Amino acid sequence: MEVHRLAVAGRDPVIARRVGGRVARVWLLRSRFADVAALANATLTLGPDAGAFYDLGWALSFTGQPRHALASYEQALRLYREVGDHGNEAATLTNIGGVYEGLGGWQRALTYFQQALPITREVGYRAGEATTLNNIGLVYNRLGDWQRALAYYQQALPIQREVGDRAGEAATLNNIGRVYDGLGDRQQALAYYQQALPILREVGYRAGEAITLNNIGGVYDGLGDREQALPYFQQALPIQREVGDRAGEAGTLNNIGAVYDGLGDWQRALTCYQQALPIRREVGDRAGEAITRYNIAMIHQAEGNLDRAISELELVVDLDRQVGHPDLAADTATLEEIRQERAETRKAT
Repeated sequence: MEVHRLAVAGRDPVIARRVGGRVARVWLLRSRFADVAALANATLTLGPDAGAFYDLGWALSFTGQPRHALASYEQALRLYREVGDHGNEAATLTNIGGVYEGLGGWQRALTYFQQALPITREVGYRAGEATTLNNIGLVYNRLGDWQRALAYYQQALPIQREVGDRAGEAATLNNIGRVYDGLGDRQQALAYYQQALPILREVGYRAGEAITLNNIGGVYDGLGDREQALPYFQQALPIQREVGDRAGEAGTLNNIGAVYDGLGDWQRALTCYQQALPIRREVGDRAGEAITRYNIAMIHQAEGNLDRAISELELVVDLDRQVGHPDLAADTATLEEIRQERAETRKAT
C-alpha cells in the first residue's frame, strides 16, 4: 500500500496501476470492497485505466451501488476493447451481466453473459469460461428453469476444479445447492452448501461465506426447522454489514423476517421486512423488493388490514411485470382474492 501511495503522490501511473491492480485482487477476495474502491479511485486520479475502472466497478457492485458500478464497467469495457484485450473484455462483460442480474434484469444479463462466453473460449480463458457458465446458470435459476441452470453449473464445476479456482468452485457448489432447493430436494441442497462453506472460509471469502450461511438457513427454514434456520441467518447478517454487501443484507433481513413470520411473531417480522425494503430500493433490486412487499402484504392481510395489503400487492404486481418475474400470475391472483375478500367484508358490514 505504501508503494501505491507513493506512486500516486509522485504521479507515476505505471507503478500505481500495477501495484494497485495486484493489491485490489487480494482485497476483493477478502471482501474489502470499500478499500478497493478507495484504491481504484486513487489510481484513477492519474488518468483513465481499464483495470482501475474494473476493480472500482466490482467494489461498487458489492456495496450496493449498481448504477455507479455499471458506469465504471462500461469505461473498463471501452478501454479493453480499444487495446484488443479480449480476456478482460470477456471478464467485464460477465460482470456487467452480473450487475443486471442483481437488478432483476435477467434477460439483459443473459445477453451480456452470452457475449462473454465465446470470447472466453476463443482466448482459452478457462477460469472466465467457468465463471460465465456459472452466471448463465444463475439466470436460468432465477427464471425457474432449474434443469437448464443445472446443466450450466455442471459444465462450470469441473473447469473450476481443473484451474484451481476454489472461490469459483464454492460459488458453483452454492448454485447447484440452490437448484436442488428449488426442486424441493433440500437434503441434497444442504449437502452442496456444506461442501461450499469450508472452502469459502479456507480462502477467506467473507461475502461468499455469508451467502452460504444464508442459503443453509433457507434450507432449514424450508424444512420447517425455524429455530435451526435463525442462527445461520444471524451469522450471515453481521458479515454482510462488515463487507458492505447491501443487497445480501436486505435478503438476510427478509429471511429473518420470514422466520419470525412463520413463528407467528408478526411485529418482529414486519420490523425486519421494513428494514430490508429501503435497502432493496436503494440497490435497485426490484425482484427482491417485490418479495419483501409481498411478505409485508401477507402480514397486513393476516391482521385484517386489507387496504394496506392491497396497496402493497399492487406494487408487487407492477414490479413483477417490470422484471418478468415468474410469480406474476400467482401474485395477481392473490391480489384479486384479497380484493374479493375486502368486497365481501364491506358487503357484510
